[in-house]
Amino acid sequence: MADQRLIRLPVENTDLAVTLFGMNDQNAALLEQECGVSLAMRGSELTLSGEAEDVELAQTVITKLTEALRRGDAIDRTRIRYVIALAREGKADMIDEALQRVVAITHRGKPIRCKTLGQQTYVKAIRDHSLTFAVGPAGTGKTYLAMALAVLALKNKEVERIVLTRPAVEAGERLGFLPGDLTQKIDPYLRPLYDALYDFMGVDSYQRLVERGTLEIAPLAYMRGRTLSNSFIILDEAQNTTSEQMKMFLTRLGMGSRAVVTGDITQTDLPAGKRSGLAEAIEILSGIQEIGMVTLTGKDVVRHELVQKIVEAYDRHSRHSAGGETA
Repeated sequence: MADQRLIRLPVENTDLAVTLFGMNDQNAALLEQECGVSLAMRGSELTLSGEAEDVELAQTVITKLTEALRRGDAIDRTRIRYVIALAREGKADMIDEALQRVVAITHRGKPIRCKTLGQQTYVKAIRDHSLTFAVGPAGTGKTYLAMALAVLALKNKEVERIVLTRPAVEAGERLGFLPGDLTQKIDPYLRPLYDALYDFMGVDSYQRLVERGTLEIAPLAYMRGRTLSNSFIILDEAQNTTSEQMKMFLTRLGMGSRAVVTGDITQTDLPAGKRSGLAEAIEILSGIQEIGMVTLTGKDVVRHELVQKIVEAYDRHSRHSAGGETA
């Protein structure tokens, strides 16, 4: 029989304990399920029981989550699962640095922090390199964090302007049938970039910067023939670039500029048989040390926990399909 253990943790702040357990004890049930222990609150004590190894894991996780609550961080089921995964890998202490360091502050004064170690690696890569590629599934914060650092660089006068671009490949031949002028036609493809900018600047500041030419949002086709100097440039949804478009974009980089290229190479909207310029660029440029290369995974998804499960399910399906094809 496995070694059983029971420990009692003093509860200094019952409000923190209630928050940790979650509404209708949903978080407590998740901890019990994921760690394989039983939790019980008795007076001013929290009791953990189960196999010794599982109890130690749960104790570590609860300690880290409680520390986060004391700092004022929000705790949700995605965060709990992530801390459990790190604790199992012996990396629980590493999460503190990632969660405490403020990346940027929104125009409403809300501090933005990395929520995973992958995000922390991503932010560091952007700060350390003139060109950074970030590949990963939806919900990992690729665009949002790049936008936060772009606005910060502008405020700190590290760059003179921000240039945001996306390929409008989804439109294809249908673009001509959409109502309105060209700006109105491409606007839906750039909308996610606007939303992130409003968070960090506010609508009024955004409009002033656009009028001055300090902030530019445009489809990728508008980059041709230009040299972008002293700029922070973000190419979003880069999996939808062709080889020619990607090479054209990368050669726009001018003196004093920083570029971030983000995308999910598993979600390309290019015509069948057309290789993604993002996938090709990563293959060609991976040996250049001056270029940052970051891969985010399902563990770095910070949206609803269902999004993480969906990403993981698709990953499993892709691996299974690939295995079947080679068998």
